[in-house]
Amino acid sequence: MSTTSHSTGKSTRQHGSAVDQDDALSLLKADHDKAKALFDQYEELGERAHAGKQKLALQICTELIKHATIEEDIFYPAVRNADPDNQDSIDEAIVEHSAAKDLITQLLAMDSGEELFDAKMKVLSEQIHHHIEEEESEIFPKARKSDLDLEDLGQQMAQRKKEVLLPPH
Repeated sequence: MSTTSHSTGKSTRQHGSAVDQDDALSLLKADHDKAKALFDQYEELGERAHAGKQKLALQICTELIKHATIEEDIFYPAVRNADPDNQDSIDEAIVEHSAAKDLITQLLAMDSGEELFDAKMKVLSEQIHHHIEEEESEIFPKARKSDLDLEDLGQQMAQRKKEVLLPPH
């Protein structure tokens, strides 16, 4: 990996084994891949793996809240402002986030052994997979074609992501 500094004067950073996120879309894509992998891990746990499910559910909810926050606070407004034609897809994504956050709130208030916990995780997984598909096929191409500075946007999002905390539950 090159350590040549960009025009910003900042050197390229590496975070342990994490991939360096060069731009907003790379950061979001990495989040999407992580969420899908976490849901896959959850699906592989047995019915009686309550402690493992509880821990993994908390991790999934945390990652999704951080991801939704940086999209809603930084990415979506930038994409919306870049082109008015992006309005409908951004509005739909925000509504999808709202539905996911409702389920996340319910899951955070539950124990993994409770009735409907697994069902709610399954529905959340399906919603997130659908959302990822639409975002990557509709919103990402629009962002790529825009005049947005995706590298700067990515840096802002990475910083904001570090600041996001889970709501109390």
